[in-house]
Amino acid sequence: MSSERAKLVEEVLLRSRELSTETVMFHTAIAETRGLSAVETKVLDYLARFGSQTPKDLARLSGLAPASVTAMIDRLERKGIVNRERHPDDRRKILIALDLRSIADGVHLWDHLVKGMHELCDRYTDDELRTVIGFVQAATALTHESTAKLTASTKE
Repeated sequence: MSSERAKLVEEVLLRSRELSTETVMFHTAIAETRGLSAVETKVLDYLARFGSQTPKDLARLSGLAPASVTAMIDRLERKGIVNRERHPDDRRKILIALDLRSIADGVHLWDHLVKGMHELCDRYTDDELRTVIGFVQAATALTHESTAKLTASTKE
């Protein structure tokens, strides 16, 4: 690898680290305004993106221990943010579903960031945005894989 390429890769790693930290801090601030933990908000994001899930599926997606997921679901249900529903195909299973009214109450918290991201995207061409999208998708997959690897090694 050339020294210029190595510098660029190091810069990507540094900027990714900075973005990760700022993202965690933003999500922590959002969570605190809603009386939630940052992890709880991220589990809610899985439900928002993938739809209702079984507790087992939430544990698999998040890498959290099943007992931790059960306790979290209990807390979120008490707060009126999720509901337990019978699985339509297997009544022995429970699905965890978002309470959409509760979620709608917090949507405004994202306004500044979403507006700013639209403005930021306006600086780039469609091809540049496609490159950014591809990079972010690949980095997300790698991060998810790394999380799964870490959680699997702690269970061994």
